[in-house]
Amino acid sequence: MYRISPRLNAALVVVALGALVLSACSAGDLGSSKDDGGGKVTLSFLVDNSDTAVKTAEAMGKAFTAANPDITIDVQTRPAGSEGDNVVKTRLSTGDMSDVFQYNSGSLFQAINPRTNLVPLTGEAFLGNVQDQFFETVSEGNDKYGVPFGTALGGGVLYNKDVFKRLGLKVPLTWSEFMANNAKIKKAKIDPVIQTYQTDTWTSQLFVLADFHNVAAAEPDFATQYTAGQKKYATDPAALKSFGRLQEVRDAGYLNKDFASTNNVEGLKKLATGTGAQYPMLTAVISSIETVAPGGIEKVGFFALPGDDAASNGLTAWYPPGVFIPKTTTDAKLAAAKKFLGFIASKPGCEAQTAGVLPQGPYMVKDCPLPAGLPPAVTDMLPYFDKPGASSPALEFLSPVKGPSMEQILIEVGSGIRSAKSGAELYDKDVKKQAQQLGLKGW
Repeated sequence: MYRISPRLNAALVVVALGALVLSACSAGDLGSSKDDGGGKVTLSFLVDNSDTAVKTAEAMGKAFTAANPDITIDVQTRPAGSEGDNVVKTRLSTGDMSDVFQYNSGSLFQAINPRTNLVPLTGEAFLGNVQDQFFETVSEGNDKYGVPFGTALGGGVLYNKDVFKRLGLKVPLTWSEFMANNAKIKKAKIDPVIQTYQTDTWTSQLFVLADFHNVAAAEPDFATQYTAGQKKYATDPAALKSFGRLQEVRDAGYLNKDFASTNNVEGLKKLATGTGAQYPMLTAVISSIETVAPGGIEKVGFFALPGDDAASNGLTAWYPPGVFIPKTTTDAKLAAAKKFLGFIASKPGCEAQTAGVLPQGPYMVKDCPLPAGLPPAVTDMLPYFDKPGASSPALEFLSPVKGPSMEQILIEVGSGIRSAKSGAELYDKDVKKQAQQLGLKGW
């Protein structure tokens, strides 16, 4: 679910990365520039086709090759969302995967059968640079399989700061305050809540996924009981509210009327230009705002999706995807592939990412401070990570169970085709199939 970011001037990127390599990278840090096999190696690196992923991969590849001239990184792309999931699973099952690839951590990682398909990294020295909580999302049994790609993210609501200021609105801490703001925004003839269902179907999920901090605050054991098949979205009151929030804004007429024909880029433009006031979204898209609406990035802030209680207001956090090595990578390329992952899990790797894409949250690599001058929405999001109890991992990082049809079901709820209760019931059936495929007890 990591999406779009702005394009930087290529010449500036090259200069910045060149300076980065000279000042921050050394043979001792990254290993010898000579490949273990004694010849030049090209590693294919598959990432999703969002600007954020592509620019991050390209920036890391250039910096790594500058320090290791005998290893070239060939960045390749696949679709994002459920289509991309199928591409990854198909290529792994047919033995046609790239030498290195980026993919989700958490529940979707478990679905690609890591023990069968991936090279374990357990024991590699560079894993010592990675924050421990990330390993919970890319491990199976005692083995660790990946390093973090990009930053941690927040799921919540991007909002137009100018609209809020003009209408005298405060950032809501409760759902009732959020709905009261929506009424005032609609009265001002501005779309209160943006939805984008045309091609970026994944964006339909944020009302449910970003609400998980509120579910966990009400029921701290929800993830454990959900994984065991003891709690369901349709029958658990706190979880059903997540589906109900989408229906509530839909029924109140607070969505943009063109939600069915609008994509993520167009939604961001609506937000940045003030024709729409709020967009439930991952902070992964923040840096792309400058591409679609130059200057707009300074007008966009962020707040956590509110729940019923201001005292427990907090953020649902997403850990970054991982970079993995498939078992089909040849022995001649394996050492180079591990060296590249070691670079990603290093301070120079973080600096390369920062040079290519503005950070959209904290890095999950140790000793990787964030630069000054971050966009307002990022700085709005960081305090949630710093305050104890103000953030919770998204459900997909606490449970291996996530139904593949959630985005399509929520489009039906957001479109008024299906009620929240009906959508939750259908999703529970979708989840049951996934849990049974994973062989989980209680399903």
